[in-house]
Amino acid sequence: MTLGAPRDVSTLHVGGASPYEVVVGRDLASLVPEILGDSVQRVALLYAGELGALAQPVADALAPHYDVLALGLPDGEQAKTAAVANDCWEALGAAGFTRSDAVVTLGGGATTDLGGFVAASWLRGVRVVHVPTTVLAMVDAAVGGKTGINTAAGKNLVGAFHEPAGVLCDLALLETLPRDELVAGLGEVVKCGFIADPEILTIVEGSDPAALTPRSAELRELVERAIRVKIDVVVDDLKEAGGRDGHPGREVLNYGHTMAHAIERATDYKVRHGEAVAIGSVFVAELARLAGVLDPALVDRHVSAFSRVGLPVGFADADFDELRSAMAVDKKARGSQLRFVVLEDLATPRILAGPSEEHLRAAYDAMVARA
Repeated sequence: MTLGAPRDVSTLHVGGASPYEVVVGRDLASLVPEILGDSVQRVALLYAGELGALAQPVADALAPHYDVLALGLPDGEQAKTAAVANDCWEALGAAGFTRSDAVVTLGGGATTDLGGFVAASWLRGVRVVHVPTTVLAMVDAAVGGKTGINTAAGKNLVGAFHEPAGVLCDLALLETLPRDELVAGLGEVVKCGFIADPEILTIVEGSDPAALTPRSAELRELVERAIRVKIDVVVDDLKEAGGRDGHPGREVLNYGHTMAHAIERATDYKVRHGEAVAIGSVFVAELARLAGVLDPALVDRHVSAFSRVGLPVGFADADFDELRSAMAVDKKARGSQLRFVVLEDLATPRILAGPSEEHLRAAYDAMVARA
């Protein structure tokens, strides 16, 4: 991708078999046609339904170059269903979309997941560009090529790996984000500090949480550092085949997610993903402590770092058996055995397979006590 007019942007390269760039900056809508190029005739703009005003600059940038099909989606996780995906496929078919056409997503992580899956599955794969509108989507869903929808059995159980043609992280879009949504996105950012980049924790612990705003240099650095963590991991292990020298590979990005997904399912997704990740990360840190893997001081640091930015660290609204059953269908499980990404130290992850039921229940009890 060749940038047009000079902008205050950071361009992060994602290597591998299908290289692309993640651009972080402000007012980036005009870059979408530059990424898509001249071979595309039709573009489906899939956007979260409540974000029509934010989608308009992207639609305006696309209109002089392409036939634009704008498709508003349900908000949040309600978009990530087979029924919504089917509606999109039918719309693409009616509009005559071919393999050389493209999809652009604009919204949070759910929009990115659903839109990426539609692009991955239409004619077995068309180009997709992501324009994430939340911190969570910028540092997590938009980068790395994972797409998916939910089923009654669990979250993201149906999906495909489909890398984007480019990602535009427009920090100006965060200015309309409610504060609690911005804070929720920091759950994935702080997680990256524990699994790979402790400087993230240093920034969080040394900053006034109220000063982490869309225009702050601190938030921009946190977003860029979290994106780099994800890039470094996925380039080495795109499809979760496993890492090297004992590293869990891409699975490390699921730190805290086994319990997080169980909490989301138990609450019908009323707990935001980043909030659930914060709770799940503290849960798995406690589990690692009980297993004799992690120092208690690092468990305390989990509690303080997530709490500092305003995230929850405990949960008491579902019983152990319900959450235990939900964790059993986690994608990291193997047969009847639960597997968790845990830490031995900062940025030193490993897999803990088959923890004892006693330790699982004790970690659950600690999670309830922190609620």
